[in-house]
Amino acid sequence: MISNGSDPIWKLMGALFRPHPWHGLSIGEGSPNNVRAFIEIVPTDTMKYEIDKVSGYLKVDRPQRFSNVCPTLYGLVPQTFCGVRIADFCMQKSGKTGIIGDGDPLDICVLTEKTINQGGIIISSIPIGGFRMIDGNEADDKIIAVMKGDAVYGKFQDISDCPFSIVERLKHYFLTYKNIPGEQSHKTEITETYGRSEAFEVIRRSQEDYREKFGRIQEILKTFLDELKLNVDE
Repeated sequence: MISNGSDPIWKLMGALFRPHPWHGLSIGEGSPNNVRAFIEIVPTDTMKYEIDKVSGYLKVDRPQRFSNVCPTLYGLVPQTFCGVRIADFCMQKSGKTGIIGDGDPLDICVLTEKTINQGGIIISSIPIGGFRMIDGNEADDKIIAVMKGDAVYGKFQDISDCPFSIVERLKHYFLTYKNIPGEQSHKTEITETYGRSEAFEVIRRSQEDYREKFGRIQEILKTFLDELKLNVDE
């Protein structure tokens, strides 16, 4: 079982090393009602950043090719993974076949009235819905959330509370953000916009996929720390 971050082993790892945003941060004790989001991109970015899966540092993925930029804070949900359960749910809901998970942590967009000028930060957020997005043949859901305590968006309970123009702007971004000028458009589609309860189910499934993929991580860390302690004692 993956820790929520309160176990002594995780506290010690956080004191000794910079936590990996995907594996070293907890999703939050209130999941799926409240989740942590590690922000990779902010609306002022003209580069697309994402975490390097090995080091956990932000890296440049590519320059944004068009004038449109991500309209919200955008990042990942720690200790999630889009695997077989996410793919199965996508096929169940969309009626499509041959879908696989994209093999990445679950993506999240966080709405806030505040101007945040840099990524690489952690935000407490409340999921209100999401997009069922398919990139090629890969399930690539986008959870939509509001920043906890936000004066404007913080009271939203469901995607239906969100202004239509914001949802459409987000859709346009994700349907075009991989296009390259002069080349054939990248094939992405959003088959459905779903509400809060379905977003919760997507988050739960992504946690289960993560546990199956990385469930031994705590055991590995404990072994490492035991060996480190022995070397220090010697």
